[in-house]
Amino acid sequence: MQYSPEFIKAIPKADLHLHLDGSLRASSLIDMAKRADIELPSYTEEGLFDLVFKSHYNNLGEYLNGFQYTCAALRDLENLEQASYELAVDNQNEGVNYIEVRFAPQLLMDPSKGVTFDTIMHVVNDGLLRAKKEYNNRDDVKNGDKPPFEYGIINCAMRMFGKKGFSPYYTQMFQLMRDFEPMQVIKTAAMDLVRASVRMRDEEGMPIVGLDIAGQEIGYPAGEFKEVYEYAHENFLLKTVHAGEAYGAESIFEALTKCHADRLGHGYSLFSPEMTEDPTIEDPKAYGESLASYIADRRIAVEVCLTSNLQTNPDIGDIKNHNFQHMLDHRLATIICTDNRLVSRTTVSNEYQLALDNFDIPLKRLKDMVAYGFKKNFFPGRYVEKRDYAKQNLAYFDKVVQQFGLK
Repeated sequence: MQYSPEFIKAIPKADLHLHLDGSLRASSLIDMAKRADIELPSYTEEGLFDLVFKSHYNNLGEYLNGFQYTCAALRDLENLEQASYELAVDNQNEGVNYIEVRFAPQLLMDPSKGVTFDTIMHVVNDGLLRAKKEYNNRDDVKNGDKPPFEYGIINCAMRMFGKKGFSPYYTQMFQLMRDFEPMQVIKTAAMDLVRASVRMRDEEGMPIVGLDIAGQEIGYPAGEFKEVYEYAHENFLLKTVHAGEAYGAESIFEALTKCHADRLGHGYSLFSPEMTEDPTIEDPKAYGESLASYIADRRIAVEVCLTSNLQTNPDIGDIKNHNFQHMLDHRLATIICTDNRLVSRTTVSNEYQLALDNFDIPLKRLKDMVAYGFKKNFFPGRYVEKRDYAKQNLAYFDKVVQQFGLK
């Protein structure tokens, strides 16, 4: 079945894997850098796309190169509020009604200058809330013609960071804990993050809806952060884990069994037995199949980022080689996401178009995929509110289908 770009833009969508620091507008990054006196490789959009934010990358390291510039810009609070606001607006403009913005607050903190965790969270929320209020005050939203815009914030702990250079907060953390092993410092920072997240959610009503662990997967298994995730679990903070992006299916297994993952970020390696390195797994293909069956049965959603996977793993080659086909065949609950709108030079609509143009997805299956974005999200309200919001968006999906004459 062929789906037009106009139809894809019109349907209600959700993006549940969306990094704030990887999703700035290129034009805004240039302005922000000038305002904050940050040196960029180029001060034109064309130059940035040619030198930093490319259409294709040779490896993950090259893909991550651009974050040094975006994070530097976002350490300016005015820039941070602007980026948060513009990210919400950009999604609204392409029919995305719900987003979960994730980022690592500790990458932006500078306690010596009074830029604390609380400061960062308030600034990000201010930008998102401003965009939400503007959109929801539109006549077509107020009269019920279109669903309102909603959002949640997912805070990322970092799997690894060094003694200096990652952020002022992380540098100070290593100085304060100089007699500790590096992994103890990293885990302490992660526990500090999750405790602060629960506190701000409970005491201030901040829409912090989930915990994530991001960064280098190889050498820093999710299981190292078991206690951090247990704290989130015990305090009803929902959990997603970057797992199976650059390491084998055993990484996904750890995310599920040691971190109580409610969703999986990427999950690509589930159907790539050659990525399995655990010597105790005698049949990696059978292991992946069994794990996939468990994930499907438990309806644990997978946050699929097609373009990002092609860019960070060039060996995939053609999009038709992507394991998304195996995910469909195994009936996994898949959610189409962008990962990084700037770094991957994509949008939610582009990701849907890429999926629908290259994989056999009938209309009923498409509605299921859209539904997972609203049913498997970490909505900041109560379950009954989330359920009503999902029903509202799926009713709007049916309305768009009727308008475009699809069956």
